[in-house]
Amino acid sequence: MPDLEFIHREIEYMRVQVGRQRKNILKLQRAGIATASAELLLQRMLAKIEGLCAERDRLKKELPGPTAGKALGGRKW
Repeated sequence: MPDLEFIHREIEYMRVQVGRQRKNILKLQRAGIATASAELLLQRMLAKIEGLCAERDRLKKELPGPTAGKALGGRKW
């Protein structure tokens, strides 16, 4: 199972790819070329990012949180 860092890296990678795909779609539109298949690919990429974000959130919830009553560098009464 992928860890949280892997999910973060994959989300960032996919966001860069989405930006590139959007630029390519704009170039195709300016050239008067049909963009239906490129837009479908973009939708699949965005759906994958949403799935990765959901997985990231699920993994974050499973992580043990900070212990109650202990502040970092705080006094130990």
